[in-house]
Amino acid sequence: MPIAGPRLARLFARLVAVVLLAAGGLVVGLFPGTAARPAYAHAYLLESSPVDGQVLASPPSEVRLRFDEAVSLGRRSIQLLDPTGKELAIDAAGYAEGRIDTARASLPRDLAEGTYVVAWRVTSVDSHVVSGAFSFSVGHPSATAVPVEQDTDRVVPVVAAAGRAVAYLGVALALGGGLFVAALWPAGRDDRRGRRVVWSGFAALAAGTAVVLLVQGPYADGRPLTAVFDPRLLGATLSTRLGHALLARLALVVVLGVVFLIAVGRPSPVAGRETTDSETTDPETTDPETTDPETTGPASAGPQSAGSGSAGSGSAGFEPAGRESAGAARRIALPAVAVAGAVAMTLTWTLADHAQSGTQIWLAVPATSLHLLAMALWLGGLVALTVRVLAPAGKQGPPLVSLEPALPRFSRLALLCFAVIAVTGLYLSWRQVGTWGALGGTDFGRLLLGKLAAVLGVLALASGARRFVQRRDRSPQAPQAPQAPGGPGAAVRRLRRSVAGEVALGVVVVSITAVLVDTAPARTSYAPPVDTTVPFPAAAANASGPYGGLRGGSIQLKIEPARPGSNTADIYLTGRDGTLIPVPEISGALESRDRAVPALPVKVTAAEPGHYVAGSMSIPYPGEWALRLDIRVSDFDETRVRVPFTAH
Repeated sequence: MPIAGPRLARLFARLVAVVLLAAGGLVVGLFPGTAARPAYAHAYLLESSPVDGQVLASPPSEVRLRFDEAVSLGRRSIQLLDPTGKELAIDAAGYAEGRIDTARASLPRDLAEGTYVVAWRVTSVDSHVVSGAFSFSVGHPSATAVPVEQDTDRVVPVVAAAGRAVAYLGVALALGGGLFVAALWPAGRDDRRGRRVVWSGFAALAAGTAVVLLVQGPYADGRPLTAVFDPRLLGATLSTRLGHALLARLALVVVLGVVFLIAVGRPSPVAGRETTDSETTDPETTDPETTDPETTGPASAGPQSAGSGSAGSGSAGFEPAGRESAGAARRIALPAVAVAGAVAMTLTWTLADHAQSGTQIWLAVPATSLHLLAMALWLGGLVALTVRVLAPAGKQGPPLVSLEPALPRFSRLALLCFAVIAVTGLYLSWRQVGTWGALGGTDFGRLLLGKLAAVLGVLALASGARRFVQRRDRSPQAPQAPQAPGGPGAAVRRLRRSVAGEVALGVVVVSITAVLVDTAPARTSYAPPVDTTVPFPAAAANASGPYGGLRGGSIQLKIEPARPGSNTADIYLTGRDGTLIPVPEISGALESRDRAVPALPVKVTAAEPGHYVAGSMSIPYPGEWALRLDIRVSDFDETRVRVPFTAH
């Protein structure tokens, strides 16, 4: 039995609610709640000159920043703040010796004594903004530090993420919905609602792309949302790889829109208006040859009069009778253009996103493109199936008849898409995560686990729908009498709930994906905490008096998160029996293997007897470091210990 009006309204109300909840979760997940939250960095700073925390006898002539990959610079990529927090005028940032991974800016030569903050903001090769700050002192450090606000308008990254999410949903509806309406469902070319799904996808894709294009300038330059129409910022965006990709995407929207318009053509004389269930589902008025999935391929044009003299329709499905040669040319040209356009559309993401950074770029680009294309074909086709075929508007005829041949065809396509998604997803997960610890220890890994849970839910629902389709295919009377407990009506209701659940979880998957592309990959953001132990040197072991317990003891060092920036170091002095041994005093310094980098002082305080803490140890950049500890073991004796570690 068909869905009644109120029931249909409730179905779509639930779908809308899921979409709004997913979108709300997207916004909450992306909104920077606190200033302490780290920026989503995909490139990271390898070294700086001066280094963070360095005290210089005279003002430096310039600032240099070297990253692990090429970066794009803007007018405000490097800023200098004086000890009071006032921004000083400096030269615009440029590349040092033409190296696109190293930024430099000249500094004034008359800097007064005190602590200065360098705030930097660049765009990495995967089009995401990377920002940070460090300080150096001239003469002596200032009494207080200057807080730095990296984002002048926190709405900007949220709007950019929302634009990406809308573009993802749009490409799914445009590509997947277009394939479903133009090829998998012959009657869809004459159905107004089916075409609206696809046109809505093109509109959402164009709108989301335009939002990203306009917002990228203020986002990269740290400007408020009101600067979206600044021609200088827009021009800077258009000169980047991302700008080129977004312009190409907008052009492809037009090309694929024209292809779809030609493919669906004008409504046939048989339809002449919006298709109703009585016209598409009545077994007495439907030509069984046109609805049999075995005899009607994806190129079928739907029901036609046997005596019309039509040459038939290929994959385009719109040739007028008597034009066999032109029809054959179009049957070849249109699918070729559509396939090329769909592949090029996915490349507008993968050539300017995560796939362009990290290892195995040559394999990551095609794998990510296939992953996105499979997702789009599955989700877009599923939405089109839900909106029109599983929610017929008429009140006559058994509704499941209209699923022929769309439902079995889409079931086979969905199975292929899931296989592609699984294979490429496993590879991309390994590439972006790397280790099991990173899976649960990073935001990227936790989001990936959430996406995996949603995908497993989709697979569970899809397997039930596929079994339903297979039972119908095996039953010779399936279109008229589905064999299912509870009768045809119960079977239809179960199938509709299953497909509606797939759509809801699909929207969740797309929303999580939109967040993932703006999150630092786990492979680069995960740093296992340092936990190392070294023995006491002989001088400390020979200490007498109350410190004789150090003989045969050790020093345990724990550093979290062992990444560039602020870290916490816990130092435990233990005797041979494992008890904590206090000492009169400990001082520390951070040393690099690079002899050109001066030792950076580290303040160490006692937390409890034998346990000492460096609560704000700043590591300037990743690499091999050593924490030098000067331990006074008696009133007159002091020993020096170096504990090496790696900052990731």
